[in-house]
Amino acid sequence: MTNQADGPRTAKARDTASIAVDGGTVHNKILLGLPPKERSTILPDLDFVEIRTHDVLHDAGNPISHGYFINDGLASFLSVMKNGKSVEVGLAGAEGFVGLPLVVGLSTSPTRVVMQVQGSAFRLKRAKLQDVLRRCPQLQRQLNRFTQAMTMQAAQVAACNRVHEVDERLARWLLMSQDRLGGERVPLTQEFLAHMLGTRRASVTVAAGILQRAGLIRYTRGEVNVVDRAGLKMLAANATG
Repeated sequence: MTNQADGPRTAKARDTASIAVDGGTVHNKILLGLPPKERSTILPDLDFVEIRTHDVLHDAGNPISHGYFINDGLASFLSVMKNGKSVEVGLAGAEGFVGLPLVVGLSTSPTRVVMQVQGSAFRLKRAKLQDVLRRCPQLQRQLNRFTQAMTMQAAQVAACNRVHEVDERLARWLLMSQDRLGGERVPLTQEFLAHMLGTRRASVTVAAGILQRAGLIRYTRGEVNVVDRAGLKMLAANATG
């Protein structure tokens, strides 16, 4: 886990045309979708950060110091129970933003956000974000839309965890993860899959075994390879109704 002294490595965003930072180019869809005027407003205040697996971007109940426009990798939103257990309620990749409570003027979040697949982001200080939002109405609209998308995602997860079989839910989460990461390889640990499904690791093993025997995935320690995406979609359809 990351603490304040051991955070992601940073470098200042310099090129307002390509937003190239130390060889990296922005892929975040929210930033790419901004009109030029708003992009030029926000770019000078962005820091490029490389984020390791298991780095905590913000924790439940603690002050949120920064917002993160995810550039690549996979961030996991976890609902943390009083007994310390946690269940995943959402995912964000290059389409998204971490720190949504800041958008509506809040300073803390009910969820913990952890980087489950290493990647990068463009980071913005809380005070700077508030200032930028006042001057960038399109950014405000895009972040509001993403907030709504995450709310719908959390509601769907809650319903699925209650009424659908573990293998159906696993198929759905794998597709969601693959959509954000691209490629056939989904580097997810058994612990992370258990968070995703709100179940025990033993149940993950059983569910992954079902998908593997059906020829939909190949599952090894710490990694899932999607073999039959169409088959996963058919199975996942049972977990979206």
